[in-house]
Amino acid sequence: MTVGSASGLQRAVDRFHRGCELVISRLPFGLKAIVAPTFLGFALINGCTFAIDLLLLTGLRDGLRLPLAVAVTVSYICAFGLSYVLNRIFNFSSHSAVGPQLAVYVVVVAVNYLAFILGVSTGLSALGVEYHVARTAAGGCEAVYMYAAMRWVVFRH
Repeated sequence: MTVGSASGLQRAVDRFHRGCELVISRLPFGLKAIVAPTFLGFALINGCTFAIDLLLLTGLRDGLRLPLAVAVTVSYICAFGLSYVLNRIFNFSSHSAVGPQLAVYVVVVAVNYLAFILGVSTGLSALGVEYHVARTAAGGCEAVYMYAAMRWVVFRH
């Protein structure tokens, strides 16, 4: 990476942080005192990666006719790899060593995957819930768990 591209990335990170802080500062009813800018950043980043997850899931399930568990797994791995990189750089601005941090992230993601992604998605699907709806419900559970884990475990200062 050249110096110019490094400073360009830093400017983008700074703009992302300032944008999140600006939005949070304008929240009504005293919410700005309890909602962290990293929560908004997480919501933005993971909203995008969740959309990518659903697009991949649809392509793998409907296009390639893969079994649901395989399609969910592949799309999940791709989306969470992207989520880790974007959250590390843009949202939490982590400068910790990647190796140990990534190892913790893998454990957090594995627990999330087993409990919410496979458990909730396939459980609801087995009950007759359409798989997109099941995956979206699992995504809600996943969001709460993953933000807490990323803020206080993976990217802790």
